[in-house]
Amino acid sequence: MSRWIVLAIPVDGVGETDRDARTLAEFDGSAVEAESALLEAANTYEHRLWTVMRREIFKCSSRSYFLRIHGRMDTYGIVLQLAELVHDTAESTSKYSA
Repeated sequence: MSRWIVLAIPVDGVGETDRDARTLAEFDGSAVEAESALLEAANTYEHRLWTVMRREIFKCSSRSYFLRIHGRMDTYGIVLQLAELVHDTAESTSKYSA
């Protein structure tokens, strides 16, 4: 079983101070479970909007989506990406070698 994170990376409609990636989820699971969690995040993530008026989800790959969310006044573009842990120095004998 692998360790995964779901990242949200703002790319459009945000100021320079709001471009940092956010970790939306971190969990252990299979690749299928991880891809399911990524799709769930694409269907529910709201960034900073109070009310989402429209949501567009573009599939880039099985591990990456571009999400365009529209509010009353703002529209944001977010890349949601799935990342698998491949190395961890805390592991004495890492099973996550590249």
